[in-house]
Amino acid sequence: MRGAVLHGPGDVRVEDRPDPAIVEPTDAIIRVTAACVCGSDLWPYRGVDTSDGPAPMGHEYVGVVEQIGDQVETIKAGDFVVGSFFASDNTCEICRAGYQSRCVHAELIGAIGTQAQYARIPLADGTLVATPAMPEPDLVPSLLTASDVLGTGWFGAVAAEAGPGKTVAVVGDGAVGLLGVLAAKQLGAERIVIFSRHADRQKLAVGFGATDVITERGDQGVARLKELTGGLGAHSVIEAVGTQESMMQAIRATRPGGHVGYVGVSHGVDLPGEELFFSGVHLHGGPAPVRRFLPELIGLIWDRTIDPGKVFDLDLPLEQAAEGYRAMDERRAVKTLLRP
Repeated sequence: MRGAVLHGPGDVRVEDRPDPAIVEPTDAIIRVTAACVCGSDLWPYRGVDTSDGPAPMGHEYVGVVEQIGDQVETIKAGDFVVGSFFASDNTCEICRAGYQSRCVHAELIGAIGTQAQYARIPLADGTLVATPAMPEPDLVPSLLTASDVLGTGWFGAVAAEAGPGKTVAVVGDGAVGLLGVLAAKQLGAERIVIFSRHADRQKLAVGFGATDVITERGDQGVARLKELTGGLGAHSVIEAVGTQESMMQAIRATRPGGHVGYVGVSHGVDLPGEELFFSGVHLHGGPAPVRRFLPELIGLIWDRTIDPGKVFDLDLPLEQAAEGYRAMDERRAVKTLLRP
């Protein structure tokens, strides 16, 4: 099969990879209908994260089940499925508490690489959710977002306790931040503020439900937000970047007693203990337990209540994956969809 492989910083190649096969009786093999490039894929692409030798890429996916192991019970060949970027059994104590990304048997799908024609999905019963029927083609991009970027933005909003009567601020105008706006809107937030300096992303954010745009960043952005909130700050802040600056901006933008939902993959973040202590702010986040939200998100997409697929502004065949990475790295695209 063909699949995207990262050979080094800035060097993504689509090449022949071994066809996947059932390894464990709980596995499923899917034919990937659509995959995409994640903002977190840019960390190794830029050389910030390093790996030993060529690495298969991709952890967001939808597709059709081709084969199942002997112990798979909840899905069958021919099902169209959406899966989380972490494989989970969905039965352990941690999963039952709603934190499937930290399942005691969790496996990172990124190590398998779903920017490919086929993929082996471990723990298929606990990882994959079938749609009610074969989706219309225009629903596929939105269903794909549920695999990670929508589920991650949703978790950011839930962790920040976004809801009715709340002012929600979003730090990060990438795909996760934009879909955090959508999530906050669906959860009933009264006011949604996005920090963004890019007109195309601002337009998407407003379309997803943002009521205010702040172009300043860092402490200047915090000061502007406090002007909008009577000097108090937001009740809920979604941190969707993962840098020192973005995390401190999120904490400082949150009013005492408020909540930060941090879902940006942390790189070089050190929290000053004394400032955090006196902030009175709740922090909750980490790798999103997408599997917790999949049934609800699939339902909202299936009923056409939400249209998160609008976040894809570049649609390419898999063979052009390298251009998809370049476009996102150069901020010419918010998010690239790849079609094997």
